[in-house]
Amino acid sequence: MNRRITRSVRAGGVTIGGGAPVTIQSMCNTDTRDADATVKQIRELEKAGCELIRVAVPDMEAAEAVKRIKERIRIPLIADIHFDYRLALECIKNGIDKVRINPGNIGSRSRVKLVADAAAERGIPIRIGVNGGSLEKGLLEKYGGPTAEALVESALGHAEILEDVGFGDIVVSMKASNVPVMLEAYRIFSEKTDIPLHVGVTESGTERLGTIKSCVGIGALLSEGIGDTIRVSLTADPVREVTAAKDILRVLGLRRGGIEFISCPTCGRTQIDLISIANEVERRLAGVDKNIKVAVMGCAVNGPGEAREADIGIAGGRGEGIIFRRGEILRKVPEDMIVEELLKEVEKL
Repeated sequence: MNRRITRSVRAGGVTIGGGAPVTIQSMCNTDTRDADATVKQIRELEKAGCELIRVAVPDMEAAEAVKRIKERIRIPLIADIHFDYRLALECIKNGIDKVRINPGNIGSRSRVKLVADAAAERGIPIRIGVNGGSLEKGLLEKYGGPTAEALVESALGHAEILEDVGFGDIVVSMKASNVPVMLEAYRIFSEKTDIPLHVGVTESGTERLGTIKSCVGIGALLSEGIGDTIRVSLTADPVREVTAAKDILRVLGLRRGGIEFISCPTCGRTQIDLISIANEVERRLAGVDKNIKVAVMGCAVNGPGEAREADIGIAGGRGEGIIFRRGEILRKVPEDMIVEELLKEVEKL
């Protein structure tokens, strides 16, 4: 797909925009003041594939903890700050890699300039995080609610504040819980400026519905070439956010590596316990870091043909199944041995 090329900024060792690969973000749900717990979670998220991590900074104690956290992690650390410009300055002093803040809600132009100058001195980008649930009162009255146009006007207004004080290393997000509104906002904004975009659906819900909404919203924009970083926001373990984000990128061909797993829906021809087998295969392959496609099909007649592009796969019969490689049948195996025999073939690849 043709990606829209935005300006390039750097957060720690990660490039955002400028044609760089789309990066995966998440956010800790630990108390940032508890550095040990926060570091532990960040390491778990990094292991899962997270590439940028954000922490809430509600007070000065949390801002001071940034230094202790930063010293013990490898991926770039982002500070999430609202209202108090002094928290941003403290985080910048303590080595933060990126700041999420809305210039319009931290006070006077002089305060904005203090933060922008400190960030510029250390090469730290600022993300403007516009949210449908916290738009300015004037914009809500002007547009009659959190519309796409209201989100865009808010984002452009905040960006203008930073650019007016000479700061250009900006990333913007315009998240809403309403997917069509979120989609339209990003589309409008991307036509107006080359500022890099962090894409996500906010307050999307629990793991099931939140994943669906995020896949639709984030996936649609990425398929149009819009988006430089993404976060799948879930009311769940943040590791699940990272897993879902990786899956979105793989499905769109924007990320390689790891097993691509496909399986067919069951039908009246299925004569093995395909659902249990598919779930077991997916679970057993979750930690395998091979760039291969694995198929689990229910029908021995059509299975190899339908999944001929798979590197390895199985297709069921009556109490048995066949193992096939790239559409070619290798052998038959009893149903109770299908999973183990498939995993043996995966190991050979």
